[in-house]
Amino acid sequence: MVATPRPGSPYHGRPTSSMSTHSKIEEDLHDVAGIDYDKVTIKRNPSVAVLYEEALTYEQGTVISSAGALCAYSGKKTGRSPLDKRIVQEETSDKDIWWGPVNTPISEHVFSINRERAIDYLNTRPRLYVFDGFAGWDPKYRIKVRVVASRAYHLLFMRNMLIRPTDEELENFGNPDFTIFNAGEFPANRYTTGMTSTTSVSVNFKRNEMVILGTEYAGEMKKGIFTVMHYLMPKAGVLSLHSSANEGPDGDVSLFFGLSGTGKTTLSADPKRQLIGDDEHCWSDEGVFNIEGGCYAKCIDLSAEKEPAIFNAIRFGSVLENVVLDEETRVVDFSDDFLTENTRCSYPIDYIPNAKLPCMGGHPKNIILLTCDAFGVLPPVSKLTPEQVSYHFISGYTTKVAGTEDGLTEPTPTFSACFGSPFLVLHPQRYATMLADKMSQHKANAWLINTGWIGGSAASGAKRCPLKYTRMLLDAIHDGSLEKGNFETFEVFGFQVPTDVPGVPSELLNPRKAWTGDDAEFTASLNKVAGMFQENFKTYESGATAETIAAGPKA
Repeated sequence: MVATPRPGSPYHGRPTSSMSTHSKIEEDLHDVAGIDYDKVTIKRNPSVAVLYEEALTYEQGTVISSAGALCAYSGKKTGRSPLDKRIVQEETSDKDIWWGPVNTPISEHVFSINRERAIDYLNTRPRLYVFDGFAGWDPKYRIKVRVVASRAYHLLFMRNMLIRPTDEELENFGNPDFTIFNAGEFPANRYTTGMTSTTSVSVNFKRNEMVILGTEYAGEMKKGIFTVMHYLMPKAGVLSLHSSANEGPDGDVSLFFGLSGTGKTTLSADPKRQLIGDDEHCWSDEGVFNIEGGCYAKCIDLSAEKEPAIFNAIRFGSVLENVVLDEETRVVDFSDDFLTENTRCSYPIDYIPNAKLPCMGGHPKNIILLTCDAFGVLPPVSKLTPEQVSYHFISGYTTKVAGTEDGLTEPTPTFSACFGSPFLVLHPQRYATMLADKMSQHKANAWLINTGWIGGSAASGAKRCPLKYTRMLLDAIHDGSLEKGNFETFEVFGFQVPTDVPGVPSELLNPRKAWTGDDAEFTASLNKVAGMFQENFKTYESGATAETIAAGPKA
C-alpha cells in the first residue's frame, strides 16, 4: 500500500495552489447541491501524483502498470449504457430535442429524485474530488465544466479528457457552465418511474447538470459532455462533430468520420500531418477546434508496431481501464479480453508527439467519410456532392463481419446517424444541413473511402482493400491530385469514382470491374445494399430535405 502523509509530517496540511480556493468550492457545492463539507473532505484539481496516491490507497484493485499508467477497474459496467441514458423533458429545451430511441425523456421530478440519491451518497464519502476544466479549445466557445466524483480514478480520467486550466484560469474559474455529479458506485432505484435498471445517466439542460448512478464506466462522463456540446454548439451556430481531425504542413485540415473498425484512428494518425484531435470537434466561423484535452483509445490488441503513438502515450498520467496485467511484472497483456474487449486508455493529447497545440485549425479542405463495406460493392474511394454528403452523413453506414460477435454468420449492416447517433440531441438533418452549408461556404471536398472488401464479399473469401492502397488514395486526396483526375459515375449510388490513381491498380477502383464472381451476383448484392440504405433512411425522411432524400441510392 502506498504511504500517505501522516499528521505531523512535512507534507501534512501544507497549502498548495490547488487548495487556495477550497473554502469557495466547499461553499459552492454546499449551496448548489447540499454537499456537507463538515463531513466530507473536498479536493479540487489535485495533481496527478496525488490522484495516483488516493486511487492506490482507497480504490480496490487499482495498480500501476510497468509503463507507469494507473490501471483501474470500472466494475460490472465496462462500456456505455445507452439504454439507460435520459434527457430531462422541460420547457427550455423540449422543442429542440430529437425525442425517440436515442433521447428518452424523464420528468424533472424523476431527475430530482436521482440527483438527491446521488448527493446523499456523495455525502457519505469521506472524500470527494472536484475537477474544474474546459470543453472546447476555442476560448470564444468553450464551456466551463465541473466534475464531482468519489473516485480518484474518475477525476484523473476527466483531468485527461477535459482541457486543463492554467493556475490563473483556475483562480478565476467562477461558476461552471455544466456540472457532473458522478455517484456511479451507488445504484439508481430501478422502481423509480422511467428507470429500466439500476443504472441511470441523466442530463438536465435547464439545470446544466448530469447525474450518474449505477455505472463506474468513466466513458459516460466523456460522452455526456459531448452530448451537451451537441446541444449547445449548434444553437450557437457552431457544428459539433463526432470526428477526428488532422492538419497538413500547408495548413490544410481534414475531418475523418467513421464508426468502429473503419480505420478512423489509423488513417487520421498520419506522421506527415499534425493531430488536432482523435474524436470530438466543432466547426465554427473561425475554423475547427477540438472539444477535448486528451485522447481515449481502444487498447485491444494494441502494440508498439501497429500504433506506436498510442502505445508510447501509455505512461505516468495515463489511465488504463479494465486491462489484464501480469501479477508480478505488471506488464499489460493487451490481447487479453478476459474482462472486456472494450479495454481503453485515456491520456493528455500532448502525450502524442505530433499533436497540434492549441488543438485548433482552419476550415477543412477535405471531409472524409469512412466505411467498411463487407458486401464488397462500394468503391475504395468516391467523390461526393454536397447532397450525397448529407445523405451518407445521416446514414453513417458500415458493416459488422461474421465472427466479430456471437451469432453473426454473415455481414451485417450498421447505421449510426452522423457517425455518432447515441450522442445526438437534435435531429440528424440539423447537423447535416450545417455540414453541407459549411462545406459549400468554404469549398471543401467530400470523399467516401471504403476500407472494406473488394473483389467479393467477406463471406466469399475476398480480401479487404490493402491498407497501402487506402493510404495512397488518402495521399492523393491531400496533395490535390485526385480531385484533378478523371472520374466515371458509379451505378445505383451515383458516386463519382476515379478511373486511375498513380500506384493503385485501376481494376480496384470500380467494384464491378474488381468483382471476381458472377456479374449478376454483383448486381444483386449492390441492389441489396442500396435497399438497406433506403430502409434505414425511412427513419429520417420526415425531418430530411427533399435534396438529401434524392441523393440516396436508386435500387
